[in-house]
Amino acid sequence: MRFGLFGKGEARKDDGVKAEAKAVAESLKRQVRELLGLPETTVIAVNEILCADPSCPGTETVILVMQPGAKTQAYKLQMAMAEVTDAALAEALRHTGA
Repeated sequence: MRFGLFGKGEARKDDGVKAEAKAVAESLKRQVRELLGLPETTVIAVNEILCADPSCPGTETVILVMQPGAKTQAYKLQMAMAEVTDAALAEALRHTGA
């Protein structure tokens, strides 16, 4: 009997990539919470989006800040999550979210 059929070996590689992306997202969430002085009741979502439209910049990091009773704030960085620097994040958060 053969094990590892249907690309399960590849799935393990993908799991490592997913774990790394999750770690980067969690780090960005902590930084956002600290920089904006947000309470634990605030939900922060960090996602990387790849836009196929030629007018789009390509990969974009979108940060949503959702506070109870307030409008959701959206912050966008024109780079992949792994490329976001402390300075770029601070600059993006200075601009009012949409």
